[in-house]
Amino acid sequence: MKLLETEKIPIKIWLDNMEEGALAQAKNLANLPFAFSHIAIMPDSHQGYGMPIGGVMATKGVIIPNAVGVDIGCGMCAVKTTLTDIDTETLKIILGKIKEFIPVGFNRQAEKQDISLMPIESDDYKQYVSFGEVIEREYESALTQLGTLGGGNHFIEIQKGSDNHIWIMIHSGSRNLGKQVADHYNKLAIKENEESNKNVPKEWQLSSFPVESENGQNYIREMRYCIDFALANRKLMMDRVMLIFQETIDDVFGGQPGVDFDPMINIAHNYASLENHYGENVWIHRKGATLATKDTIGIIPGSQGTKSYIVKGKGNPESFNSCSHGAGRKLRRKAAERELNFKEEVEALDKKGILHSIRTKEDLDEAPGAYKNIDTVMENQKDLVEILVELQPLAVIKG
Repeated sequence: MKLLETEKIPIKIWLDNMEEGALAQAKNLANLPFAFSHIAIMPDSHQGYGMPIGGVMATKGVIIPNAVGVDIGCGMCAVKTTLTDIDTETLKIILGKIKEFIPVGFNRQAEKQDISLMPIESDDYKQYVSFGEVIEREYESALTQLGTLGGGNHFIEIQKGSDNHIWIMIHSGSRNLGKQVADHYNKLAIKENEESNKNVPKEWQLSSFPVESENGQNYIREMRYCIDFALANRKLMMDRVMLIFQETIDDVFGGQPGVDFDPMINIAHNYASLENHYGENVWIHRKGATLATKDTIGIIPGSQGTKSYIVKGKGNPESFNSCSHGAGRKLRRKAAERELNFKEEVEALDKKGILHSIRTKEDLDEAPGAYKNIDTVMENQKDLVEILVELQPLAVIKG
């Protein structure tokens, strides 16, 4: 951990070389009048909107929509199976079925999903009016987003663990519902800050609400719903992938040896929560960072060509009990398409025998070369997490 003490409060950095844009954003955070104690920057950090991805910030009495981001509740889930091996042909069958039953990219479900799958069971969605105007407005649409992967860096991956078991991992968020909530409240915060808060320049993209204000309470309520929706979304996809595994293994092996599953591990990495740190109740904003309290089980993915990890938190107070949420981007999307060699990226994945998602040059934004070295990221946060299982990718679906 490196310490930067040039701003109003210190910046603690678990990163060897921080890009200029992300560092400038971290300095803005450290100069906010309501920022508490210090800013923590995780080893996967890179520039985002307003707050760097991989940033952790505590605030007193204030909440910042842009410090949570547009994909509220985005996170990871993983399930360990009883399988110890799986052949390429079976993997291809499973991938084909997943693509058939789980919409990816901008695609949605052809039909609304059962209301009981939403975060709170109800026979009448009007009960959700209390969750705020955006949820009420977008609820019917969200029923077609439930159980869908999305695009960008979201993925479904089948992996082989260092524990000799096959694992299933999913990365996804709150889809358009979360974006609608984020955009709505960020616009309100910008308008409110223009009228009353002159201490935070608009160009910092860090407009905020007092926690106890009406807008602050409404945002918190709708943000929490989006976190729950993102979990429901991941769970539904995982349930369907597990069913596909069961049906495929039964077909291939005639019911023997069959497959069972451990309980699902889930962890989010875009949210704000009220926590106690250094004796104070503060709002912790994690934007591309995950909870790593002592003994918390977490997930840190690499890229579709590198290892991912199941980890256990060490509860380091200096990171506000947080760790990285992945490897972190080394190249922005357009830069990756320009600079990476398509043939080299594909050959490297093919050589490892990975069923990957790099089909055209436009897919290079999610190639392994677009991401930081996951080994370096994990080395830089040895004081934040303990590695429990290393996971090698076998097959990947990208949005």
